[in-house]
Parts: sequence; structure tokens; C-alpha cells
Amino acid sequence: MRFSRLFGRTLREAPGEADSISHQLLLRSGMIDQVSAGVYSYLPLGWKVLRRIEQVIREEMNRAGGQELMLPVLQPIELWHQSGRYVSFGASLFTLTDRKDHRLALGPTHEEVVTELVHRHVQSYRDLPLLLYQIQNKFRDEPRPRGGLLRVREFIMKDLYSFDTDEAALEKSYEKMAQAYRNVYARLGLPVWMVEADSGAIGGKASHEFMAITESGEDEVIYCSHCDYAANSEKAQSAKATATSGTGVELPLAEIATPGCQTIEEVAEFVGVPASRTLKAVFYSAAKEFVFAVVRGDLEVNETKLRNVLKGAELRMATEDEIVGAGLAAGFASPVGLSGVRVIADDSVTSGSNFIVGANKVGFHLMNANYPRDFDADVVADIALARPGHGCPRCGDELRSARGIEVGHIFKLGTLISEKMEAYFLDERGESRPAVMGCYGIGLGRLLAAIVERSHDSKGIIWPLSAAPYQVCLCPLHLDDPDVASAAEELYQEMVESKLEVLFDDRNESAGVKFNDADLLGIPLRVVISPRTLEKRSAEAKWRSEKQGRLLAVEELTKRVEALLENQLASQDCP
Repeated sequence: MRFSRLFGRTLREAPGEADSISHQLLLRSGMIDQVSAGVYSYLPLGWKVLRRIEQVIREEMNRAGGQELMLPVLQPIELWHQSGRYVSFGASLFTLTDRKDHRLALGPTHEEVVTELVHRHVQSYRDLPLLLYQIQNKFRDEPRPRGGLLRVREFIMKDLYSFDTDEAALEKSYEKMAQAYRNVYARLGLPVWMVEADSGAIGGKASHEFMAITESGEDEVIYCSHCDYAANSEKAQSAKATATSGTGVELPLAEIATPGCQTIEEVAEFVGVPASRTLKAVFYSAAKEFVFAVVRGDLEVNETKLRNVLKGAELRMATEDEIVGAGLAAGFASPVGLSGVRVIADDSVTSGSNFIVGANKVGFHLMNANYPRDFDADVVADIALARPGHGCPRCGDELRSARGIEVGHIFKLGTLISEKMEAYFLDERGESRPAVMGCYGIGLGRLLAAIVERSHDSKGIIWPLSAAPYQVCLCPLHLDDPDVASAAEELYQEMVESKLEVLFDDRNESAGVKFNDADLLGIPLRVVISPRTLEKRSAEAKWRSEKQGRLLAVEELTKRVEALLENQLASQDCP
């Protein structure tokens, strides 16, 4: 490709709305263009990168036994009602009505459609296992698109669905796909962590995310450096030390005046106890029901965990009017003596005694509240936010924190959807059983952006060879020199005939402009021809990630470049 004919142009400065490194560099390099909030066009350079990523993913899915198909974007809304996920996806589900007043959904994912397909075509255990996948557009009405390709409303996803006969077979499919994902990231030069994750609207009993660790990541990973525990902060657990008064005996409940003390810190200081000896009250509205959440004073409520306890109900903080309407006084509330209010308590209330709690009247608290002697809860579960410094739930060592970008998510769905969609098969005994499912997603645009977030410098992008739009940037200097022009044209034709992917910078620009653009685009290998190099019958070859280049003889230069590229690609490939 000749640079002078390339559609799109580079920018010296990033547009003001670009709010992440990848967003800035992809716009500046002319790889993407914004159409509207969360909607982007891929220009030729960006599309070439995306197709190369797609090919790596396709090869690994096929290697793992996947069969590629294509499912419709338009989905009958009845399928979403049948699966029960119409409510859980909520406002993120794009819907439309056709000319016959029939409602349809724009697919945010394809569990319903593919399970209906299996319902129609799978009859016996001999038809299983199945690994079915596609690579196509998805649509989700994100409330706050951000970060360029990191959070969008229309995106390209590889989604694979496994169908097995039982849980043991699902485990094999799940591990096979986990390894395929590791291979994808290794081939793309992207280090990742596989961490425990919340299943969210997709559902299922367990899931894992693959996180590219970077300071610009929007997700937080809680991990232990002593053992292999790691989880998204939405899912992470921690060991909760017992908080007691030191006596080991449950003392009598007693009311004390706490004038002007409303926060946990104020109450703890006034009474002279650590925050872990208090209980915190947090009020929510969940599907129009008032919910009283209780957690130990040194902890915070994890709203994702609370939402899961409430079966995915829409959750928001309760208003002051709603708190007053429930007969509670903010800052002085507790579950002691309450009735008619749904109470969800963190399990930390069971690992302590003689807590300080609100007295449910302004200006007063209660000392020595104990569960279940003095109060009850409708549900006791882990609803606390795990934080750095807490104990690891596996080994007890101190937890730490890192930022990351989710670049893949895999789920053990079990029979959650197959039962509702009637995807049954006959087992060896002729009995009808639901297929056991898993689903596995990679957002290609987000993966592309994550590579940029992890691999760049002050000059621009540094693509791994496996994802780069072109392998070589051929940069002749002083094209007004006939010897340079002739040598560059001859070399370009040789490289094209040898099937190398070359961007030939045939523009009549200065060395500074050409080098800056080559660095910005991140093409792995830059080959420079100039009057100075031709005097030595050579060209300068320089890797984008290195500071110094090397001189290669012009004779058989294409073969030497091929060898450099092959060695580099082999070093990036997975085992």
C-alpha cells in the first residue's frame, strides 16, 4: 500500500473528547472515526488490525474444536421472555418494532438464539459435545460509553457456546476454552490474568474474566501475591477477622446518648471502639422494595453482591423520603427491633460480638448488640466489598489491588438457559436431559484497544507483529534523488511479490514527518533507504520497540527482512 493513497490521515494532536490513551492514539493514527457516542467506524488501518486479531481468534477456536456459524442480529423478543433474561438485561437491550408491530431485539449476545438452534437439531447424547461460535456485531445500550473502543454501544464479538452432557464434560470444555483464550492473548503479545468474576446479566453459576493489567483499566482486580487468588472487585471475597469486645461474653444491650454522632467514624470515636465493633446501615430501593443492608463498620457494601442476593433486581440508594417512610432515622438506624423491613446482613455480623448500632431514634445508639440474640435478618450472606489490606480468603495473606481491562469473559451456564429453551437430549438410558452449557466471549475492539493501552510510548502505538496493520514501513528519504527513488520502488515491488505486507511511504515529506508517522502507526519494522545508506549499499532496519537500527545489505534485502519477521513472529506465538 502506498501511503499517498491511504484513506485517513494522521493527527498531531488528539481530539479533546478522547479520554484514554488508546482512544487518543487510534484517532490520531487514523484507525477509527467516531460516528456518535459509543459508535465507531474502522478506517482501513484499523480494520486491518481488527481482521488480524480476528484471524488469531478464529485459528484458536478452530484448534479447540469450535465450529463457526453465523446467527442473526435480529432476535424475536419472545426468545428473551422465554429465557427470563429480558428483565435482567434491562435498559441495555436494544429493541425495535417492525411494520407488523412485532418486537425484536438487536442481539447483545446469542445464548437464546443458539440454544433454540440446538433445541431444533440435537436429539441424542451422540450429538454432543458441541462448540459453536461466531464473530459478528453486538449491540448494547451502554448508559455511559467511554474510552473509545473500551466501552461502546455497537461492537464486534467472538462468542462461543458449549453444549455438553453433564457437569464433568462442561469442566473439560471450560478448561479447553480457557487455554484457547490464553493462546490468543499470548499470540497477540498481551499479558493477562484469569480472575474470578461476577456473571452479571449473562447468568450462570461461575465465570472468569481475562484482565489485561494496566493503570488505565476501568476494572479493579483484588489479588493475593502469596497464593493464586485473584478476582474482579465485584466478585472478590476477603477473610473477615472476628471483632469482639475482648470478654468473649455477650453483654446486655444498653442505650447510650450519642449527640451529633451520625457517621461510623464519629460513633466509634465517641464510644472508644474500633470501627469493626460497629454495624453500618445502608438503605436501598430494589424493584420498588425498601431494603436495609447491614455490614460491619469497617467494611463497605458491595452492590453487585447485594444485587445478586436480590436476584438481579434493579438497585439504587434509597431517598431521604423513603428512609423516613420506613420509620428510620438516617445515622441512627439498626435492625434491632425492626419489623416490616427487609434486612440483608453481611456475614461479618456473625464474626463478632457486642456491636455498637443505632437505636432507631435520633441522638442515640445501642451498645452490645449481638446477632441473632438482638436482631434477625431475612438473608445473611457475603455482601461486603473486599479491599486491599484485607485477608486473602484462601491463605489469609494480605490482599492487593491492580487496575485492568477485561478482554475476555467465560461462563459456566449449566442448565440455566437450556431448560427454559427446552434444549434437551436423550442420554444413554433414553432419558431426556437438558444440555449443560457454557459461553465464552471476546470483544475484538476492546481487545484491540487493550493492546494499545499496554503497548505504546510517547511517540505512538507499538503493535505486536501478529496484530499490526502492516509488517513493514518502507521509508525512503529524499525521493527527489533518482537512485533513492529507483531503489525504493524496486524494493517495494520485491516485498509485495514476496507476500510481505508493506506500507510504502511514497510521500514527498521530510524525514521527521515520515518517522513520526511510522512511530505513531506502530508498524513493527521500519526500513529506511537514503542517499547515505545507499553509499554503503545498505538500508537501515529498525524495530518499532527498539532505539537503534541495523544496516542490512541491499542485496537480498527482502529475504533478510523476511527472516527478521519470521523470527519475531515465532517469538510471539504461543507454544
